[in-house]
Amino acid sequence: MATYLICHGAWSAGWAWKKLRPLLRAAGHEVFTPSYTGLGERAHLAHPLVDLETHVQDILAVIEAEGLRDILLVGHSYGGMVATGVADRVPQLIRHLCYLDAFVPQDGQSLDDLVGSAPVAAPVAGWLVPPNPSAPDTAEADLAWTLPRRVHQPARCFSQKLRVAHAAPAVPRSYIHCTRKQGPDVFAQFADRFRADPAWRFHAMDASHSPNITAPEALAALLLGLG
Repeated sequence: MATYLICHGAWSAGWAWKKLRPLLRAAGHEVFTPSYTGLGERAHLAHPLVDLETHVQDILAVIEAEGLRDILLVGHSYGGMVATGVADRVPQLIRHLCYLDAFVPQDGQSLDDLVGSAPVAAPVAGWLVPPNPSAPDTAEADLAWTLPRRVHQPARCFSQKLRVAHAAPAVPRSYIHCTRKQGPDVFAQFADRFRADPAWRFHAMDASHSPNITAPEALAALLLGLG
């Protein structure tokens, strides 16, 4: 049995993984999909000082409270920033670190540093960043489910620079690149870097940016392969 711990993307929360959880659990694994402070069922806790470090601490607290070990840590999109911070703090607890169409920061980089010519939207009220549009291939039923639940996110999550103590986590790493994109793909920079790197397992997935919503069965098959 493996333990999957998901670091979700921006404007999202644990609810976005409800299609994937039963698929991994049916294979006999444990699955944790916690929501960060200020998002999902914790949206009422949002305030201007919530930042990337807050979300790293959220995941570390789940690991400690649940006594998790031998973790398959998955970071999706913005969650790659969070997962990188978590793996740097507790590398001895991580079995495998998987980036799902995610940002892979180095020490001193913020998400804003990594998006290049496609910056996130200007904050509302000076501190809340509105969600990006959903992928064009998202089904109408999924839009009806997801859009009311996607909330604005504190801007410091995107501007705070991540500090890590190690150049690279001493754990096996994978990168899953979702290739079904329209327009610029900010994650292509990481796909290009890791595709031929022997230190990484690389997978190209024919799916849009949130396969946990649009292609959960295919995503589950990939994640189960890591276990």
